[in-house]
Amino acid sequence: MPLGTDKNNKNPLMKNILVINSGSSSLKFQLILMPEKKVLASGLVERIGQEGTKLHYISKGFSITEEMEIPNHSVALKEITNILMDDKKGVIKNASEIPAIGHRVVHGGPTFSETIIINQKVKEKIKELFSLAPLHNPPNLTGIEVAEEIFPEAMQVAVFDTAFHRSIPARAHKYAIPNSFLYENKIQVYGFHGTSHKYVSEQAIQIIKKPLSKIITVHLGNGCSITAIKDGKSIDHSLGFGPVNGLIMGTRSGDIDQSVIFYMIEHLGYTAKEVSDILHNKSGMLGLTGYSDLRYIESEAEKGNYECKLALEMNAYRVKKYIGAYTAAMNGLDALVFTAGIGENSNRIRKMVCEEMQFLGIELDLLKNDDRSKENRIISAEKSKVTVLVIPTNEELEIANQTYALVC
Repeated sequence: MPLGTDKNNKNPLMKNILVINSGSSSLKFQLILMPEKKVLASGLVERIGQEGTKLHYISKGFSITEEMEIPNHSVALKEITNILMDDKKGVIKNASEIPAIGHRVVHGGPTFSETIIINQKVKEKIKELFSLAPLHNPPNLTGIEVAEEIFPEAMQVAVFDTAFHRSIPARAHKYAIPNSFLYENKIQVYGFHGTSHKYVSEQAIQIIKKPLSKIITVHLGNGCSITAIKDGKSIDHSLGFGPVNGLIMGTRSGDIDQSVIFYMIEHLGYTAKEVSDILHNKSGMLGLTGYSDLRYIESEAEKGNYECKLALEMNAYRVKKYIGAYTAAMNGLDALVFTAGIGENSNRIRKMVCEEMQFLGIELDLLKNDDRSKENRIISAEKSKVTVLVIPTNEELEIANQTYALVC
């Protein structure tokens, strides 16, 4: 028997899907009417358990931001439920109108290769994977457990960030260390941001009208990753066993020579835990500039701040290297996609990444690149052999799609 409920146990009347994306101190949500893909309500509770907690809520005719005391995720979800069922601001009458809840779970390890209905065994396995994603899986599980309390009749569904990358072949997912670490300890490339990469790559395929295509998707936010996608499947990815490898991120280092880690421990007196904290929380753009928010870094660079200008160059250079490598791995490139907060909004980073890439067939239209539209759009020049796109990611819609496909 699989860990989740049988897929054939479906409810043809299923309509409203509540999507929950639970972070360490935040809880994002969307209530989506399926299969129409209509967002009925959405919002975010930020700074949970901290001073200045805020609940942001948007529905038809309402846009609200309220500061309130929310000590934990249980209270946060209860506040969300209350506002969803509010006589004036709400969009449903009672909890029974939400028969399914889709949860984002970051790490599925070697166990979960697809979306699954949650039961006790699934929750136990998610807990076993805490060590692989210590910043993400614990709050993901908390969101599941709280949702079970508030919506006891709803079907709970887990959508794993790592699932999309299970198609990466052994030559790319295996590390060149003794085989026993893979076979006995399951140490390999797992990859992350899978729901985002899957969603935007499918959008890109529709735009370029080429199902059998070679696409590189660049997810640039506080966390960053890049994926090579051939014929709709992930074949390589910059994040690996954990979410710190690859591109330079807001607070994470990305690629680093392993010798640096040993040197810090053996010669500088740091503990392994301290080094991990540095690489995860004190490095990346924060370590280079003192800022983790790219908007401040770009502003300081405009003022002539050398460290900020260099950090932007380093950031773009790292992305360019991966684009070159993945184009070689796929023997060509049809489309390059920018997504997530930075990828969608920073015309400067997109320009820096695409500069001097004519050899690979990448040429940007600078006017299109400066467009601030929130829609899917092509920003490459007419003569560009590679179609360069900006596609806003919608992980919540992708989670709703996968949840609906499983239970309806």
